[in-house]
Amino acid sequence: MSEALLLGLALMLVFEGIMPFTSPTAWKTTMRRLSEMTDWQIRLIGFCTLVGGMLLALLART
Repeated sequence: MSEALLLGLALMLVFEGIMPFTSPTAWKTTMRRLSEMTDWQIRLIGFCTLVGGMLLALLART
């Protein structure tokens, strides 16, 4: 279990680093636009991402 959790964290860090490494200008623009959103919009994006990740995890296990 801890091995899978560590692997998941490592993959998350790899995916998080792709955008700023390959296109820092687009990443900065995206972060600027994100900072201008309301809390509700950010929470909605976070919720959708969370549900999508959970669904993918369930699909991967079956």
